[in-house]
Amino acid sequence: MAQAATPYPGYHSARHDHTKTMSATLIAVVIALVLGHMVQPLAAVRQFQWFEHWLHWLRRKDRLRDAWQGPWGAALSIGVPVGLLGVLSALLADRFYGLPLFVFSLASLFYAWGPRDLDQDVDQVLHTDDLDAATTLVAQLNPDAQVVVEPASLVSAVFAGALQRWFGVLLWFLLLGPMGAIGYRLTTLASRNAQLPERHREVVQRTRMILEWPAAQLMTLALALVANFDNVLAAWRDWQRDGWRLNIDFLYAAARASVNCELASEAADGVEAIGESPALVALRDAMSLVWRIVLVWLAVLALFVLAGWAN
Repeated sequence: MAQAATPYPGYHSARHDHTKTMSATLIAVVIALVLGHMVQPLAAVRQFQWFEHWLHWLRRKDRLRDAWQGPWGAALSIGVPVGLLGVLSALLADRFYGLPLFVFSLASLFYAWGPRDLDQDVDQVLHTDDLDAATTLVAQLNPDAQVVVEPASLVSAVFAGALQRWFGVLLWFLLLGPMGAIGYRLTTLASRNAQLPERHREVVQRTRMILEWPAAQLMTLALALVANFDNVLAAWRDWQRDGWRLNIDFLYAAARASVNCELASEAADGVEAIGESPALVALRDAMSLVWRIVLVWLAVLALFVLAGWAN
């Protein structure tokens, strides 16, 4: 009996290397999650003042004025740091059994995470008795929108924070490694910089929308699996009724529908949150759903790893 031909020389070795890479990625993600949640003082290292200084330096260079003010400005402001990360990653690859690259990847993921841990911020809101302090805290959940202490606004803010702090970083880290994680974080920061020239900022904001759109779609899919599938699907369909658009508001619509369903289910079961306002109850349930989405993402990544080792 003739043996099946190997697809190409080195096929099994390449597949084994890919499986090891996925395993290292899963371990790095878990460690970053644990460190962010359990070792809160480490969040102090997530400082991006160097990026602000970099943008300020570029803005002052007369030779770069035309590029800075045009659509190619984003290639300078974000592309150069990300390109340097790519060079460093390539230099570390295959050295000392991949340990330096793993440490560098873990550090990059942790650095791009946050900058504050989302569930810690939500917990502070839930346990504060000061209305002014609560207003300040909820505003930090989503710096890109006005957040008020009412159910729909808080649910949207939690999912926006989850996308910006966790899932956007995680998706692009899985796809591109340190370049993807840091690149997404720098794009987010630059999109909020009011001092960027108009055309430059438009490109950055468009790039951010492109980076966040697939992450939001995957979050919505995971939400459908961990919440009421029919409600999530209905909310997603209603938002896409006028055609596909490059925005992520469908995620917030699905999140609000899911939380409403959770609250209705709790009410039907006779579960009441005594002493909590409806806004805080919705906030708590939204954070619970976000954690379930995290578990789904990790489970899927673990399945890819197991499938690679099994084959």
